[in-house]
Amino acid sequence: MENYFTQLYQINVSDHIEKKGQFAYLSWPYAVAQLRQFDPTASWEIKRFDGQPFCRSEVGYFVEVSVTVHGITLTQLHPVLDGKNRPIAEPSAFDINTSIQRCLVKAIALHGLGLYIYAGEDLPDAERSPEKPIAPTAPANVTALPASAAASKAQLRYIEQLLVRTGQDKQHLLDFFSVQRLDDLSGAMANRAIKTLDKKRRAA
Repeated sequence: MENYFTQLYQINVSDHIEKKGQFAYLSWPYAVAQLRQFDPTASWEIKRFDGQPFCRSEVGYFVEVSVTVHGITLTQLHPVLDGKNRPIAEPSAFDINTSIQRCLVKAIALHGLGLYIYAGEDLPDAERSPEKPIAPTAPANVTALPASAAASKAQLRYIEQLLVRTGQDKQHLLDFFSVQRLDDLSGAMANRAIKTLDKKRRAA
C-alpha cells in the first residue's frame, strides 16, 4: 500500500496558492478540505499556553498546531508575523488567528499536502518534468545560528532535500561531523553542510 505521505505530496495545490507580496500561502479552507477528503478521521489541535492559544517569548509570539492523519501526529510551531514575514511585537486577535491558520496549513504540509511549496517549487514531483528538475530553495527561516545552538528544523529539512538532490550519502555526512543523527547537528554544522551540499547541487 502506497505511503499516505506520498499520496498527499503528489496532489497539485498550485491553483489554490495565495500570493501576498513575494510570499506564497496555501488557502487553509482548501488544505482542510483536501485533508478531510483524504482522511475523514484527520484531526488537529491548537496548543494552549496557560489557557491562551499563543506563547509569548523574548523573541516574539508563537502559535502551535498538531495535525493527526492516519493516527500519526505531527506538530508545527509558527511565529506571529506581519504581511512581510516580520515578527509582530503586539499582535491583535486577528494576527493570532491568521498565524494559527498558517500554522495549521504548515502542520498539514508536514503530512505531504503542499509541502513542495515551502521548498520553493511550483509543482509536486509527480508532475515535474524529469528533464528539468527544479532545485530546492532554502526556506526563509533557514538562518545562521550560534555555534552552540542546535540546528533548526528548517535547516534539517533543507539538508534532507539537498542530500536527495545531490545523491550524497547521509551516513557519510554524519560521520564527517561525528554525530549519530541529523538532529545532533549544531547550527554551525548545519550551515556548513548546507553550504557544501548546495555547492555540489549547483555544480551538478
